[in-house]
Amino acid sequence: MNHKSPDRRRFILPSFFFIFFLCVLASINEVRFDSLLRLGKSALAYNVPSQVSTNSTSDEVRILMGILTLPDQYQRRHFLRMIYGTQSPIGAKIDIKFVFCNLTKEDQKVLVALEIMRYDDIIILNCTENMNKGKTYTYFSSLPEMLNDTDRPYPPYHYVMKGDDDVYFRLEKLAESVKPLPREDLYYGYVIPCSSMDPFKHYMAGMGYMVSWDIVEWIRVSEIPRNHLEGPEDKVFGDWIREGHKAKNRFNGKWSMYNYPEPPTGCSHEFWPDTIAVHALKNQEKWVKTLKYFNVTDNLKPSKLYHIP
Repeated sequence: MNHKSPDRRRFILPSFFFIFFLCVLASINEVRFDSLLRLGKSALAYNVPSQVSTNSTSDEVRILMGILTLPDQYQRRHFLRMIYGTQSPIGAKIDIKFVFCNLTKEDQKVLVALEIMRYDDIIILNCTENMNKGKTYTYFSSLPEMLNDTDRPYPPYHYVMKGDDDVYFRLEKLAESVKPLPREDLYYGYVIPCSSMDPFKHYMAGMGYMVSWDIVEWIRVSEIPRNHLEGPEDKVFGDWIREGHKAKNRFNGKWSMYNYPEPPTGCSHEFWPDTIAVHALKNQEKWVKTLKYFNVTDNLKPSKLYHIP
């Protein structure tokens, strides 16, 4: 038995060195493989166009909603911020901006500046405050210069809306209604007169109407709106569209857009689930009844800090 020990040692030592050599070789190859893998990934990343993204939102509809109001309407703006700040439409980017003309009082210059610093949701137009003497024209015609920027996508918004501050817009329903529509040469709203369903005959009510970005750019450069500013702003806007032979694509939001149910008129009806907008909310009682019907506080999280029955 003893004469076999040297032979066994001679066999074990070469085997140990051979295994060690294989381990070193494998480590070297692994390093080379990792290097090649990193190089391949770098080359792939370099060759993929920068605009391609697995999280692309190119189909997301972009809407600018300008709510025309007055500088002194601080409480109304804060209230509407709560209304719209709790809505999160899916597949849409809807920016709410409050729109008014030049500030004229010292307190406005301080308080409005604070609002801008805090919320950044105000557009101040270069005009004298008015309702039916060109404010709407100034709003639409000013937007291309304000928003056409190389740092933004083009168009910056697919649609631009003018809305009143006594309207409750349900943003999810608004987005759903707009998504299947054309993104050019479009005019959207509540057809006037109330009895009409034909969007090509008259015009869209001032509660809230929307046009595609190409029409916004046309308003900026055309003589037609520039030479016809005075009169009921929604009717005047419809005159521009007709005289300019614009908006071959029109969408009547009736009856998902309507006036508050009381008093009953030809423009009002009862609340219903598919509502896009409720107009003529002139006091807090009407706002509360409207918000209660649509269960806007159902998502309130329970907490030990409060109890709301």
